[in-house]
Amino acid sequence: MASDRFTLDPGARALLHDLGISLARVLRRAQLPAGVFAHGQVSMTVEEYYRFWDALDAEAADPDLAARIGRALSVEAFNPPIFAALCSANLRTAAERIAAFKPLIGPLNLRVTFDRTGLTIAVNWPEGPPPPPLFVSAELAFWVALARIGTRREVHPTRVAMRRAPQPSAETTSYFGTQIREGKTDAVTFSAEDASLPFLTEDESMWDFFAPELRRRLSDLEASATTADRVRAALHERLPAGESSINAIAAQLMLSSRTLQRQLRAEDTSYQAVLSDTREKLARRYLADRSLPTSQVAYLLAYDDTNSFYRAFRRWTGLTPEGARNGGHLTPA
Repeated sequence: MASDRFTLDPGARALLHDLGISLARVLRRAQLPAGVFAHGQVSMTVEEYYRFWDALDAEAADPDLAARIGRALSVEAFNPPIFAALCSANLRTAAERIAAFKPLIGPLNLRVTFDRTGLTIAVNWPEGPPPPPLFVSAELAFWVALARIGTRREVHPTRVAMRRAPQPSAETTSYFGTQIREGKTDAVTFSAEDASLPFLTEDESMWDFFAPELRRRLSDLEASATTADRVRAALHERLPAGESSINAIAAQLMLSSRTLQRQLRAEDTSYQAVLSDTREKLARRYLADRSLPTSQVAYLLAYDDTNSFYRAFRRWTGLTPEGARNGGHLTPA
């Protein structure tokens, strides 16, 4: 369960310096306090964090900034969960560990899958407006940087996809080793062979040192979340995979469906209410992205067919999805 705030490590100052970008000017553009880094790690709301990334994009005015960020990334710019993941045996293990502790960094979730086609890391973003394109592409560039730092090899992903893919550029394509393509989700895929390459930074004793504190922090974060919050987080992860049943969500939360319903009733809500609210908010977000056809939005929300989604959307808003798009009625519910 993620908190509703992003953390920005002080290492970002060194990163921007290495990129030749003025932190003071970025903060001014983002309407954030000039002394925001004065006390170490920074905590920002989602809206503030997105403003920071939009301001960084505008200040740099460089369509290849994500690739430059990937090349400039070093261990100093990493948050503790990511630094600790470098102690893993390989990229697959590192991805699984980062996915477990990513909520400590911000309100997003990672879906990590591994099969004979390779390792895919997909990002599920928080509810509300879509994340800045630079933030998305930099997140995907991070995984390439992590693979290269860990293996000391020029690892290239086999596929990079964004729901709002940027215009192709030689520099960014060179960094990834492949063009960023339009996709249903924001995701990066590595071959099974590259995902299993040994990390030269592997250090299980260091991981054993970090892990208990990370688990304690994650436990504290989860303990502060309501059951409805935990259900929403699980739905964000499971809906794109076609799962919307209470049994599937209860199993993910390691509860019986009866216990889950009882806990939700104690919070004056129900599973169907949380499911409907989550779907509505996600539908508004997805429809704001005009590159996503309505049929794909229905798929991402785990509806059996597009007509079911139409009926639900009309019940929420009194409008059809196309009517909401054309009329500008897609502000978050």
